Amino acid sequence: MTELLAVFRSRAQAADCNSRLRMNGIPSNLINTPKEAGIGCGLSVKIPQNMAARAKTIILKGNYSAFYGFFAMKNLYGRIFFGRV
Repeated sequence: MTELLAVFRSRAQAADCNSRLRMNGIPSNLINTPKEAGIGCGLSVKIPQNMAARAKTIILKGNYSAFYGFFAMKNLYGRIFFGRV
């Protein structure tokens, strides 16, 4: 299963983004940013693949200064694959 992560350098902006997505009907979750992102300790917003396009639009319109980018995370046979979208 592939999921989209919106990675942030600011915990406060990640939480705000998660709230904004939920208010718009997107079932998002806050998670710790995986170490593979290489940005230290931050929070990411996990978004279901089927809601990715709508979520991207909402996030980009939010003009978050601490937004790092979108990453795809795929869990395959217990191994996590992670890459920038």
